[in-house]
Amino acid sequence: MYKMDESQMQDICRVCRSEATPEKPLYHPCICTGSIKFIHQECLLQWLKYSRKEYCELCNHRFSFMPIYAPDMPKRLPIKDIFSGLLRSLGTAVRFWLHYTLVAVAWLGIVPLTACRIYRCLFTGSLSSILSLPLDILSTENVFSDSLYGCIVVTCTLCAFISLVWLREQILHGGGPDWLEQEQLLGLDGSLVFLEHVFWVVSLNTLFIVVFAFCPYHIGQFAFTFFGLKEYTGAPEFEGLLTTLFGYINIGIGLALLHGAAALIRLHKTRRLLGICYVVIKVSLLSVIEIGIFPLVCGWWLDICSLTLLDASLHDREAGFRLAPGTSLFVHWLAGMVYVFYFASFILLLREVLRPGVLWFLKNLNDPDFNPIQEMIHSPILRHIRRVLVSLVTFGTTILLVVWLPIRIIEKVAPGFLPYHVMLSSEMPYSELSLELVLLQVVLPALLEQGHMRQWLKFFVRIWCIGVSYILDLRSYLLGDVNVNEQQQPEDAAQAPPEDANEGVLAGGALAAAHQALFQPVSPSGYQPYKKPRFLPFKIMCLIFFICISLTIGSLVMITVPVFVGRRLMSIWLGEGTKIHELYTLGCGLYVCWVGLRLCTLLWSWIPRGWATISAKIKEWITISFKMICAMSVLLGLIPILMGLLLDLILTVPARVALNQTPIISIWQDWAIGVLLTKTFCAIVLVGPNWWMKRVIEQVYLGGIRNINLHSIFMDLALPVIVVLGLALSLPYILACSILPMFTSSFELQNLVLRRIYPALLAIFLSVGAIVFQIRQFFRLYEHIKNDKYLVGKRLVNYEHRRLATAAPPPRTEETPES
Repeated sequence: MYKMDESQMQDICRVCRSEATPEKPLYHPCICTGSIKFIHQECLLQWLKYSRKEYCELCNHRFSFMPIYAPDMPKRLPIKDIFSGLLRSLGTAVRFWLHYTLVAVAWLGIVPLTACRIYRCLFTGSLSSILSLPLDILSTENVFSDSLYGCIVVTCTLCAFISLVWLREQILHGGGPDWLEQEQLLGLDGSLVFLEHVFWVVSLNTLFIVVFAFCPYHIGQFAFTFFGLKEYTGAPEFEGLLTTLFGYINIGIGLALLHGAAALIRLHKTRRLLGICYVVIKVSLLSVIEIGIFPLVCGWWLDICSLTLLDASLHDREAGFRLAPGTSLFVHWLAGMVYVFYFASFILLLREVLRPGVLWFLKNLNDPDFNPIQEMIHSPILRHIRRVLVSLVTFGTTILLVVWLPIRIIEKVAPGFLPYHVMLSSEMPYSELSLELVLLQVVLPALLEQGHMRQWLKFFVRIWCIGVSYILDLRSYLLGDVNVNEQQQPEDAAQAPPEDANEGVLAGGALAAAHQALFQPVSPSGYQPYKKPRFLPFKIMCLIFFICISLTIGSLVMITVPVFVGRRLMSIWLGEGTKIHELYTLGCGLYVCWVGLRLCTLLWSWIPRGWATISAKIKEWITISFKMICAMSVLLGLIPILMGLLLDLILTVPARVALNQTPIISIWQDWAIGVLLTKTFCAIVLVGPNWWMKRVIEQVYLGGIRNINLHSIFMDLALPVIVVLGLALSLPYILACSILPMFTSSFELQNLVLRRIYPALLAIFLSVGAIVFQIRQFFRLYEHIKNDKYLVGKRLVNYEHRRLATAAPPPRTEETPES
């Protein structure tokens, strides 16, 4: 029993503020001192249960508890207890394995297989396929491919179901559905309730296929036949998709007509039901148009306007589409989505520079009141169609200005500059490298994260606005940094547009929007008045002209300057006449231009401070550059080469090179692969458990460029990694080429050992690691069996007692410390 000393009678618990009692003594389990030093064990356990922590929230010291075992506990557990505990653990593991196997078979086998074969049966269109559906579901032919195809069908069905539930909540202005918060849905909690969920998913999936795929498809097919449009359905690969979309359009028209008829004969409940169905069809079609068709059209138009840039033709694109139509559509859609995303990002940047109210005709994506789904629900369909058409004209015109027109100018001014070199000879070693991944994973992220690109772009936009404002006298209109006379404001200051004017999109409607903005009496929040200049409509037309010219010039610079700089540098490095993939020259040129621009901006900010500051800053950045070169030569040079070479010797050489062939090791290729491996390894370490390498990488990352600690990088991070990789590379080679020849002179045996020693040693290390893991698991099982049978309680350990225990081990008792 723990004895309470006299000094504790004057101390109190920091949780319940009570003194020590013989039944509830006070402990001091952490480094905290003073009035918060002591605590009752019961109070600490309640606080740990509430806070879900195992350490003090003030001093971050981890609490320790000493287990208290029964007096009859033996020194070693009997074999009988160990064997019974092992059998119980094995039985539990087998039970969980069987349960999770059943879960996997149900969700990854039965559900998608049933969905695929029901879908195929319904769209076959024959009575025999419907009658043979039970046998088709139980068939074992093409199980794997049908399961994969069924996973796509189930995913589309569940996404449609969730979208409908969410749309219902949008209509009712409610929150998310409660069933989304249930952990038991898949059956991973160990219960068999998921079998009921499997049945409902199969039933709902069948119902969705019939209602949302089968019926619209046949309605669209009937409509195509009725209107005589069957031969104009387009490519046979997408005949089903086009027919289904046309069926949905006809369903929407029919629902709108029925809704009007129900309103005339005053069937209110029927009218509401038909209205909700119409809203569902309307929102679905608008979502497909704005998220699917609109980016796809933009991607196609981008490709068409850039054919000369990539030395391609429409015949090449048509051949690629017929070869892989799905891939072609996805690539063009992805290109269009990227274009729309960056266009929207540029509009958000303009809002930060221009006067509030200049871009009133554009929807503000950062506005908390902006809800596109609510707009789809409430706005008329003709308004959405008009907005999509205006957006297509605006985006298409912008593509002409930034892609097609600069390419035509380059062809006239510098005929030999285009096209870009994107195809290489297979004889060059660089063609085997995936350096596109290196560029996308290393070069461009560094430019975007460390290059202050957004601040520079905002600076250029503001300088452009100031210059144009000086020419057209539009500074108050564009920037709003000119004070407006309060007496002249009712006469000369333009007012904001009404809410209906917010229907316009993008810069194509700027002129009409500006005319509407001049005579509106209402000024919404966030709108800043401006001083109205003379001939404002004419000046806005000139402003649009300057915008078009500036976009063309800016695109012309971005297309030519980085590539030209990269080509010159590559020609100096590799020699004249060497054709390099334009992606590499673009990355090299972007880095050089970024460094030059960064140096210019730094010098511009240092010049007002005097030569002493400039010289000090130059010395500082020379030191930082030297440290960066030293650090990068190891982190992005030596370590990736070692990792790539080790991967080459473990996987590539044994798998691809025969024993009678000599492997060719490409250091350049190993470095390229090693860079990706290094970045992947760092990402895994950062999201993994807390250990020394994670702490060192986080310290290096948080230190940034200015606070590079070479000692920490070299000694704490690079040295252990290089030692491990060096030993992994050198020890097998020494064993195969230095020690083995002492025992045999057979060249074939030496070559065989040299080729297979790296994967063999890796297998040995993995096996040893697995054995060590199993041994640790056994000791954990041993402790679990002992605690389950003989543990009677735990007692909190004081901080001084724990420190003394580490200095001198206590005598053998029935109580052993446990952290």
